Amino acid sequence: MASSDASTEITWVKLIDQSKCIGCHACSVACKSENSVPIGVNRTYVKAVDVGIFPQVRRNFQVTRCNQCLNPPCVAICPTGAMYQRPDGIVDFDKSSCIGCKACMAACPYDAIFINPDDHTAEKCNFCAHRIDVGLEPACVSVCPTEAILIGNIKNPADKVSAIIHREPVKVRRGEKSTRPKLFYKDAHEATLDPLAASRPKGDVFMWSQMNQDSHLINSGHDFGDNTNHSVHAKLAYDVPHSIPWGIRVSAYTWTKGIATGTTMGLCLAIVANKIPSGSHGSVLFAPLVALVALAITGLLLIADLKKPGRFIFLFTKARFESWLVRGGILLGIDGALTLAWLLQGEVGSSSTIRGVIGGLLFLTSAMTATYTAFLFAQARARDLWQSPLRLPHLLVQSLLVGLAVLALVDGGQGEGLLLRSGAALVVIHLVLVLGEVTMAHPTSHAKAAVWTMTRGKFRLPFWIGMALTALGVLAPIGGVTLLIVAAVGVLGYEHAYIQAGQSVPLA
Repeated sequence: MASSDASTEITWVKLIDQSKCIGCHACSVACKSENSVPIGVNRTYVKAVDVGIFPQVRRNFQVTRCNQCLNPPCVAICPTGAMYQRPDGIVDFDKSSCIGCKACMAACPYDAIFINPDDHTAEKCNFCAHRIDVGLEPACVSVCPTEAILIGNIKNPADKVSAIIHREPVKVRRGEKSTRPKLFYKDAHEATLDPLAASRPKGDVFMWSQMNQDSHLINSGHDFGDNTNHSVHAKLAYDVPHSIPWGIRVSAYTWTKGIATGTTMGLCLAIVANKIPSGSHGSVLFAPLVALVALAITGLLLIADLKKPGRFIFLFTKARFESWLVRGGILLGIDGALTLAWLLQGEVGSSSTIRGVIGGLLFLTSAMTATYTAFLFAQARARDLWQSPLRLPHLLVQSLLVGLAVLALVDGGQGEGLLLRSGAALVVIHLVLVLGEVTMAHPTSHAKAAVWTMTRGKFRLPFWIGMALTALGVLAPIGGVTLLIVAAVGVLGYEHAYIQAGQSVPLA
């Protein structure tokens, strides 16, 4: 193993010299054997891209794995500390703390994390930390026949790897994500480093395998109705697919959360405007009950989406407050408690002062609960579409829209006209915000590809059906409550398309 002066601080880095890589896959096999990695998932693998047109063609390889970032987004978003960074810079994982929330997968810009199908916890390359600790090299380094994989201490200027990194031209993947990766590539072709630079092979057939076309998997390569990111002809020869972390449950969770928070926010605003009496059955019983049921469904959806649902209590017993999953869970609990308090004060007939204090706090926490998902999605740094500054106001508008639809249904009364007009106005704002999302000049090719997938690709049906249903809400002041309910249902279609399209762009 590369030597390191005992007096020098250690920060481990890895160098892949692609000019020496022969694509033998010995590193992949050694990794699977050393770490008992199940079939179907990989801690490391060798990607192959053919660049050029016969006879002027060359096959380029890329050894692909965790980038051991100095600023790892997987650690920041992990709610329980299952992903953590050691003092020597190695990003490791603790299976005993993992709840299988897949937030680390959503945050990793390199698609280097997977759920182990045997124990249902998150896993990735951890630099063979168990071997490092006893003075051995990682398995992939030991087995490489050409010494294409090297490790060293970047803090030691006398280290061979440190000298190469500092004196020779090397590259990192997706440096714009500010993760400060510690996996460096020497003589790597841009067609392998950029997941959108190469096109997918015709017939979806690699050099000795077929592409897996399961709906929950994403294959690398450009397939978004536009030119690739590279100016020369480049075609994938071999790659492995990666799973979409968050599915229909997460799409539904944002909608049910919107129902809960929008109902309480709309109720507070309607009472202040004197359009719904604070002592009516709708304000005292029906509306808060709907909100509580929606919050309960939201919690159940979140727990059901965990790969280890029995460990959901770790969100509180092992909470890392840097993660917006933890902060969001706390907000959901506070919002539920205040909604219950509103229900109880209405039943016992509390004073107007108490009612006002509870109502004010309820409105504030409902607004925060409705919009915290924008911060959670922003923490998922890998997904460029989700980094939009429009996401926070859009979530607030969507919550109020579906909430007013519920209020108009359970207790419109004398305020039904105002609720319908307000709902129609929110529909217009929602449509304008969506228009901004899909037409604004997105700064990255990944965001552009996600918009294409949402509007013209795989998720175009839920997007356009959702938009058509929501647009009907404009006629709610004329057509009545039914059209506003239809508009609220349409929001679910848009949310599903938006969330899934954000995860549809290949990262590896």
